[in-house]
Formats: sequence, structure tokens, C-alpha cells
Amino acid sequence: MSTDKNRATAAAILPLVGGPDNIVTIAHCMTRLRITLRDRSLVQDEALKAVPAVMGVVEDDTYQIVLGPGTVARVTPEFEALVAEGRSATPAAMATPAAPATPAAPAADHPSGHGADELAAQGAALKNARKAKNSTPFKLFLRRTANIFVPLIPALIGCGIIAGLNGFITNMGWLPAVVPALAAMASGFMSLIAVFVGYNTAREFGGTAILGGAVAAIIVFPGVTKIDAFGQQLSPGQGGVLGALAAALLAVQVEKWCRKWVPEALDVLVTPTLTVLISGLVTIFGLMFVAGEVSTAIGTFATWLLATGGAFAGLVLGGLFLPLVMLGLHQALIPIHTTLIEQTGYTVLLPILAMAGAGQVGAAIAVYYKLPRNGSIRATIKSALPAGFLGVGEPLIYGVSLPLGRPFITACIGGAAGGAFVGLFNQLGTAFGSAAIGPSGWALFPLLDGKSGMGMTIAIYAGGLAVGYLVGFAATYFFGFTKQMLVDFNTGQDTDTAAPQTAPQAPAAEPANASDSAPVPVGR
Repeated sequence: MSTDKNRATAAAILPLVGGPDNIVTIAHCMTRLRITLRDRSLVQDEALKAVPAVMGVVEDDTYQIVLGPGTVARVTPEFEALVAEGRSATPAAMATPAAPATPAAPAADHPSGHGADELAAQGAALKNARKAKNSTPFKLFLRRTANIFVPLIPALIGCGIIAGLNGFITNMGWLPAVVPALAAMASGFMSLIAVFVGYNTAREFGGTAILGGAVAAIIVFPGVTKIDAFGQQLSPGQGGVLGALAAALLAVQVEKWCRKWVPEALDVLVTPTLTVLISGLVTIFGLMFVAGEVSTAIGTFATWLLATGGAFAGLVLGGLFLPLVMLGLHQALIPIHTTLIEQTGYTVLLPILAMAGAGQVGAAIAVYYKLPRNGSIRATIKSALPAGFLGVGEPLIYGVSLPLGRPFITACIGGAAGGAFVGLFNQLGTAFGSAAIGPSGWALFPLLDGKSGMGMTIAIYAGGLAVGYLVGFAATYFFGFTKQMLVDFNTGQDTDTAAPQTAPQAPAAEPANASDSAPVPVGR
């Protein structure tokens, strides 16, 4: 039955994005189905947002349909299968696209001119304005960097949870024969993560993916211990994901140069040889050392920052993360998270950044109670809150708080308070983090890891969420609305009796952990 539901969702989406022939590429991250379109004008945005399983849409370098964690991983294979079936169909069959399996629900009308429809339009306008500002070369590079790491998130999550389970079993003294097997499962991927980063980097930047992986594999090869560089003996894994990223980028440039100058008759032999040889030598005698120093500096600085100024650092990080998401700068944190996980087994930054999502949830609940007569906004909040608790904050951000303005600021205040709470305990010596990037909110609990025991770690993180919820709620309830805003927005029928069952979905934010994916703690 579940498979039928997922296939029905895919079948409802496909004709609304122009059918199989309009699809160039298909991928998914933590929460979004990402497709590249041939003709953007064929997409029926409003009908797509009204499909029950769709939480929102994002238009960036790819067209992104927010389906939520778990759902997207099940719908994507069905969508791919339908696209493949459509492309293999006869021209006559393809001339008449199938009707959506799930009828698009009509947008809810509301007597107030300030309902979810208008907020959705404002959210879309804000998104488009930011998209224009976010098309700088630097931000485009950050997006491509996110595309390298986002495909790794499922493995990071799976291995992280297994590592946590293994630690629990070890501490309890249970099943000693199983512990080494679980350790191998948890650590195998992390020991080779540089190879996957190199592979994805070359593919993302237009090179041959396997050559990028081959060059990055040098970094984790045990035999590098026999090599001296800059007067030091190299060690396997030195430079980590940053070194792999740099090595693969270099390999792409060498390969492109070879494709330009090497005769076609010799290309199959000369190009891969020169790519691996030149990039490999530079990696061994330069990049591994430099990237290793940078990686060490990142870990040292993160530890020092939270140990000496944890409360203030948490306040700043938790309070500014939502604006960073709006600017697209959060993607710069993805390699940092991965580097910290590679070094210590967890990233201390993610639980703090996840507090931004808690502030957003608290703010949305306050909006719900401040506007008791605006049925459409309240219906949007009710439909989006469950995902918000699990760390998917896009519908709340772009459908509620950001278009309203002041509630977005008070949501940031809630995130700052939660971040300060978690940072304070880091400063007091209870350091902990997440064994993977991507999830946040309640979904982050299984990935928590630290040196003070799981009970204390879970209690601190839960306390941070509670602080974020409460402060976000209080700040929004008391300071999130002017008198005029209440007059403008708090009009219409009582939502408890008149709210529609299917609320219009607001456009989603561009990420996370993901954060997106990107891996964005307030929603991917």
C-alpha cells in the first residue's frame, strides 16, 4: 500500500513538471526531489504545491520539490521509473500525458486579504529576490560544494547511528562478539570518505568522476607513511575531505587541459595517466600537508571557541543561522562539519545550529495563537509543524515567519537562546555533537554523541530545544506583531470551525542540515 501511495505521488508530480521529456536529471537530498528541467514554463507551480504530499517548491539551479525526510527517498525511485517508462513509450502515447493520480486540491480561499495565499506570494517574491542576489560566483561555488557532500549524508547518518549503537552496547558490556562487526560498519565509510568526496567533486566540476576518486584515494592509502613531505612523514587520511576536495579539483583542471592538447588517438592512454600523475604528485607533496594543517586548525578553533566562549558563540551561531540560510552562506559549513566528524567522530556545531529550527517552531506556534481568526495561516502552520519538529523548517520559514517579517526576527532570537544554552554546557566541559549532518530537531537525537554519557548529552540537547521553543514563542507572542499587523492579519472566520483541510503550501526555503541538502538543520 505504501508503494502505491509513493507511486501515486510521483504520478501526480510528473505531469505537473512537464512530463518525462521535460526532465533532464533527477536526484534527491534529505527532503527534496531535485530535477533539472528543459523548459521551466511547462511547470504548473500552483497545482504542484497543492498535491497533498508536497510541502513546497524551491527554484534554484535545480527545481526542488519538498517532500520531507523519508518520503523523498521513497518517491524518487518511483518518479525515476515513471520518467523512464514515459521516455520509452511510443510517441503517440507520449503525446497525451497521464492525468495526475492525486487530484490537486484547490487553494483555500479566505475572506481576509492577508491569508496563506498572500503570504505564499510574498515568500515567493522574497525567494526570487534572494535568488538574484545569490548568483555570485562565490555562492555558486558554495552550492556546487554542497552538491558534493549532500549525496554522502545518508551514509553519514546510517554509519553515525550504528556508531552510537555500538558505543551503547560497548558501555553496557553486551554482545562483545558483535562490537567489532558494528565498529567495522560504522568506520568503514569514514575511512574512505575522501574517495567519495573526490569522486563527487570531479563529477560536479565537469571531470571524469573515477579519476577524481583515484587521486583522492592517495590520501587514505596506508603506504603514504613511507613518504616525507615538508620534513614530516605523511599519515593516511592527512588532509581529509578538504585535501580530497582540492586534489579532485586539481585533477579536473589537469584533465581538461589534457583533453584540449592531447591528440585524440592518444587520449585514452595519456589523459588519465597525466591526470593521476600530476595531480597525485601535487597532492602528496603539497595538498596533503596544507589541507592537514587547515583541518587541524578548524578542529582546534571549534574546540577553543566553545570551550572559552561557548554561551556567546552559541548565541551568535544559533541566532544568525537562519539569515545565513537566507543568504546561501550556510553551505560553507558543510565541509567544516564533515571535517569535524572525520577528526572527532562528531560535529559540535550542528546541535547549536539546530536551535535555529527550534526558534522557528516556537515562533510559528505563537503566530498560530496570535491570529485566532485567520484560518488559512493557522491551517498552514498546523500542516507544517510536524515537519518543523523534525527539523524541516522551510514551509514555516517561507510560508509564515519570513513574509510576516517580525516573527522571523523573533524566531532568530529563539534560536540564539537555544544556541546559548547548548554552548554554555560546552563551555562548562560537556562537549557533544552530531555524528552526521542533515537531520535536526527531534530527528537529531539518534545521532548525538559526546564524552559525558548519552543521558547527559540527550538532556542538554532536549533542554536547548525547549529553550528555543519557549523563547521563540515568547518573543513572537509579545514582540512579533505591531497593533496594525494584528488588525491586518487577525481577520476572518475562526479556524477551529472554518479552516480548510488542505491548506495552500508556501514555497520552501533554499538550504539544510542541510542543511538540504544542503545539510541544513532547519530543513533540507
